[in-house]
Amino acid sequence: MSDKDLSWRFAEDFVVENAEIMQARQHSLEQGVEAVSPAMGAQIGVIAAATRARTIIEIGTGLGVSGLWLMSGAPEATLTSIDIELDYQQSARKAFTAAGIPINRARFITGRALDVLPRMNESSYDIVLVDADPHSVIEYVEHGLRLARAGGTVLVAHALWRGRVADPVQRDDTVTDYRTLLREIAGSSAVHSALSPVGDGLLQLTKVSD
Repeated sequence: MSDKDLSWRFAEDFVVENAEIMQARQHSLEQGVEAVSPAMGAQIGVIAAATRARTIIEIGTGLGVSGLWLMSGAPEATLTSIDIELDYQQSARKAFTAAGIPINRARFITGRALDVLPRMNESSYDIVLVDADPHSVIEYVEHGLRLARAGGTVLVAHALWRGRVADPVQRDDTVTDYRTLLREIAGSSAVHSALSPVGDGLLQLTKVSD
């Protein structure tokens, strides 16, 4: 194992997840749903805390792992979470209740994200988390930047897509979409951007202005 791999593993093992997040992660594993890694969860929680987020929208509920991490950093925030799978959202809602998150602070919308997002208010969110169908990642980020307020942050989970984006041999459609997104963001003056290797990549975009 290389030094970089050892450092990555150390960073993942460094994180201590609370009981509710651990249980949601276990349910995700049982359902075959890929959740953000512990280190990525901790990082998005820190970002939520550092920005004092009050309004968060999440594209891709899963079984609640990422939402619980966001709310751990910003317990006074209101989270809107979109997912096409009602069963997943019901499980996430139970996880939120177990974590003591008031019902009025978590709004779950069941539906196809590309149908729901155009109806959401623009420039209204402190944080937008993109963690859904990778084939639509570019469209999700475009919506996310529209929904984020000036100074708000769009977070894109899995931005290095299982380590494949950095491998020039990999050229499938999903890898190509992530590379296209990263290339366009790198040349944009509309955002401040950073790409972290935590998990399998967390892209962080802070919107400069509306």
